[in-house]
Amino acid sequence: MTILYLLIPLSLILLGLAVWAFFWAVKNDQFEDLEGPAHRILFDEDDNDLTPEERERRRQAGRRKPASEGDDGPAER
Repeated sequence: MTILYLLIPLSLILLGLAVWAFFWAVKNDQFEDLEGPAHRILFDEDDNDLTPEERERRRQAGRRKPASEGDDGPAER
C-alpha cells in the first residue's frame, strides 16, 4: 500500500511530461506534414521541388560540365 504513495506521484509526473512533449511538438509544427517525408524519399532530387531559378542554374551547370579529369579525348599517337 505504501508503494502507491510513490507510484501515483511518479505516474502524474510522467503524464505531465507526456502532455508537455505533445504540446511542444504541436507548437513546433512537428505534425504539420505527416505524409510529405514518406513520399519525398521515393522521389530523389525532383526538379519540381526547385524554384525556377534553381532549375535554370542546374540546367546551366549540366551544359557546362567539363570532361572528367584524365579524359583528354582520343589518345594521341
